[in-house]
Amino acid sequence: MKIAVDAMGGDQAPKVIVQGAVAAAREYGQPLILVGDESAVRAELKLLNPPPGLIEVHHCSEVAGMDEEPAVVLRKKRDASVRVAFDLVKAGLAQGAVSAGNSGATLAVGTIVLGRLPGVERPGIAGVFPTLTGWTVVIDVGANVDCKPSFLYQFGLLAQAYVQVVMGIENPKIGLLSIGEEDGKGNELVRHAHDLFRRGTMNFIGNVEGRDIFPGVADVVVCDGFVGNVVLKLSEGMAESIGTMLKRELQAGWLSRVGTLLAYGAFRRFKRRVDYAEFGGAPLLGIKGVGIISHGGSSPKAIKNAIRTAGEMIRGRVCERIEESLVRSGFTNGKGRNRRKPNGPDPQPSSAQA
Repeated sequence: MKIAVDAMGGDQAPKVIVQGAVAAAREYGQPLILVGDESAVRAELKLLNPPPGLIEVHHCSEVAGMDEEPAVVLRKKRDASVRVAFDLVKAGLAQGAVSAGNSGATLAVGTIVLGRLPGVERPGIAGVFPTLTGWTVVIDVGANVDCKPSFLYQFGLLAQAYVQVVMGIENPKIGLLSIGEEDGKGNELVRHAHDLFRRGTMNFIGNVEGRDIFPGVADVVVCDGFVGNVVLKLSEGMAESIGTMLKRELQAGWLSRVGTLLAYGAFRRFKRRVDYAEFGGAPLLGIKGVGIISHGGSSPKAIKNAIRTAGEMIRGRVCERIEESLVRSGFTNGKGRNRRKPNGPDPQPSSAQA
């Protein structure tokens, strides 16, 4: 089992990417293919003494810029590192891909190269958030900023299957992110999506608010990618700020320092629980394969754990089991056609939201 890593994707590529990849190979024994400019990648590898036989380099001549339009990358950069990484998965030379590069390009390339699961209109990025009760999956956290109600409904189905398979929750609670719990709250997109969920087959608990995510009110929270990305970035910034403020207070006096030493283990566990780098990346659900999207500013630790997540998904046959779950739920007949939809027509948002 090999994982293709986009060595040129990210704010500090290839240095940080190669460091994370070497750490993953060393710690997990994970075979990897580093995709990128061979001379630059090998120069970084020389500094790290990687474990023998686990890392190979696949040369490519182009890079997808962080600010480039996904359509441009698809049309004009067929030898971009992110494209080549997914091409290796398509060819069966790798079983999953990890990229900290342009997330829009990663989404587009993963969707076009590997294709969508039967019946899925748009894949979504699933972010995993720590809560008081365990974990909550928020989908979409950045793949689709402009959505139809049917997209949100399908995000719910994908995340429901993911939670069933990965977290072992048989009948997860699904919530729709809105500005109020009442059924009529929200913009036109949310209200129409709410109608679809009400007529659907999921364990839909209704609208949830942003404050409901961390208490774990729902196992899955559905939203469009614009709102989801704001939630993701706000949460990460808040966790970092709370950590900084707490550190300042704990160092304010000698009594605080003594208390810090006594509670060191608890603080360390808390940091690990809220640290994005412990997850490393978010899975792209709805494609025919494993794709992990990481932040452009990911640390080596985050890259290492993104590779670990990809390996866990491959070994657990997560994509295949999600597809099987969608067929069992009646969402698709497994041949690319939706078999069961909520009764009635799919309401459409206004042109400003479409």
